[in-house]
Amino acid sequence: MHFKLLIAFVEDDKTDAIIDAARSSGATGCTVINQARGEGITPKSSFFGLTLTSQRDVILLLVEEHLSRGILEHICEVGEFETKPGTGIAVQLDVEDAVGIIHQAEELADVVESKL
Repeated sequence: MHFKLLIAFVEDDKTDAIIDAARSSGATGCTVINQARGEGITPKSSFFGLTLTSQRDVILLLVEEHLSRGILEHICEVGEFETKPGTGIAVQLDVEDAVGIIHQAEELADVVESKL
């Protein structure tokens, strides 16, 4: 079984909705890193030297490769990444090898087989 790593950089108020969307699309879990900071094309404004930005979260999802594109598209839709600028981005990376995921592989075996 091969895996992909999905990394989503999202507004903190959308984290739970994106996690729910990923789970409903086949993700079996995630890791959330809080208090990330990001900046898009236009730098954020400042007030007396303090930058006014909203808090971001980074969501890491290790998912089976055959499910990855569907999960990526669903979290993009829920996070409104394509429709509202500055709401977040998500990327997909190949995972060459991973350990500690036997339980996930066993859980996904039937799901992936039905997709193929």
